Amino acid sequence: MTAMSERQHERQHEKRLASAFTDLTGPLVRDVNVTDVLHTLSQHCVDLLDVSAAGVLLDVPHGPGVDVVASDEYTRALELFGIEWDEGPSLDCRRSPAHVSETRLDADDACPRWPRFTPRALLLGFTSVATVPLRCQDTVVGALSLLHDRPRPLDDVQLRLAKALADTAAMCVIQQQVLQGQKTQIARLQDSLESQIVIEQAKGFLSNSRGCTADQALIRMRTYARNRQLKLSDVARQVLDGAVAHTLLAPER
Repeated sequence: MTAMSERQHERQHEKRLASAFTDLTGPLVRDVNVTDVLHTLSQHCVDLLDVSAAGVLLDVPHGPGVDVVASDEYTRALELFGIEWDEGPSLDCRRSPAHVSETRLDADDACPRWPRFTPRALLLGFTSVATVPLRCQDTVVGALSLLHDRPRPLDDVQLRLAKALADTAAMCVIQQQVLQGQKTQIARLQDSLESQIVIEQAKGFLSNSRGCTADQALIRMRTYARNRQLKLSDVARQVLDGAVAHTLLAPER
């Protein structure tokens, strides 16, 4: 390779590297689907690290459950089988996260360690797997698996880059989890406010129709709701819609 071609190759690599981090940090400033972020991570790992495939196991603490994303469907199926079998490098990395580890799948100790995962991976042509935790400070949200069929392991530069990509993706995942939590809290507050407004409106309507105080109207609605195992806000809406029993709306005597 000539000096000029080497420089061109380096520029292309720098562009691909910049593109990877741009794609992964973009979700830090906008709301995105976490699955899309992890798919982007797997694709860039294959492109930049010269591996055959990449799989990502997502297991956010207090999250909805385990999810798997991969650079191709065969690798995703392999990772899903690993979850079903409760074995494999991704699960090991998630349970006991180290900075980086790499294992030869064609070594003597690989099959006893993962008796079902290893033969399936070898059948797909993978001879080695490196795992990197998806970590943001002390929080681990999953694991990145890098599978390849080369006789030599990934070098230190590649492993450091894999860790940087995984850490960036982890930040995005955690931020999206925080944003989702904020949205949920806002929605609950909005529902609570709307319910309170309906209840206040129903109190006023009921106190006028029954000729009682607002407090008496509220007690009446609560008793009606408790006896019928209904939410107070639902009874209030029924009052405003005229859909409650006549006894609730009848005036005081």
